[in-house]
Amino acid sequence: MSNSSSPHQITSTEQLENMFDAVGAASIRKEVPYIHAHYRAMIEASPFAVLATRGADGLDASPRGDAPGFIVVEDEKTLLLPERRGNNRIDSLRNILFDPQVGLLFLIPGIGETLRVNGRATISVDPALLDRLAVDGKAPKCVLRISVDTVYFQCARAILRSRLWQCASAGELAQLPSPGTILAALSNAEIGGDKYDIELPARQRATLY
Repeated sequence: MSNSSSPHQITSTEQLENMFDAVGAASIRKEVPYIHAHYRAMIEASPFAVLATRGADGLDASPRGDAPGFIVVEDEKTLLLPERRGNNRIDSLRNILFDPQVGLLFLIPGIGETLRVNGRATISVDPALLDRLAVDGKAPKCVLRISVDTVYFQCARAILRSRLWQCASAGELAQLPSPGTILAALSNAEIGGDKYDIELPARQRATLY
């Protein structure tokens, strides 16, 4: 409950619900407490997901990506998410130790519908599991074993409105700052932007796994 006195701020569930129409039957029936065969097909076709976690310092949403099916459906109540090489901040992993609740948003290129999974995660370093999920002979640092609570697909409106799968023009992309430009600005040039940008593609290719 907010202490704001603004007459335009929503402060109660009743106010909020009065703003929207009743939930349609399809929006209710599509949610299930397990991985249905159709939802499994979506997970196995997805090369990209966003992992949401909550820790002592707040919320985090982190991208995860690899070949389609990189998040393994172990059974209808369990997902396995390998932790590949990254920036070593381990924000998501720290958060899971604080609060095991996680959310996953799966995207499939060219498909408007996304898939949402909520559950609880544990962190495993079982050698057999790490070996099983190795790529190019390189095992993940650890594996998230996610116990599924709810699964449902999200309609395509957000993807359609954003035109997410339509390629941006070269001119539009050229307007964005490069990673090196951002780092140089935020580090007061202690990190050399041009050098960072030149070395980044080779470094990323060499450290994918």
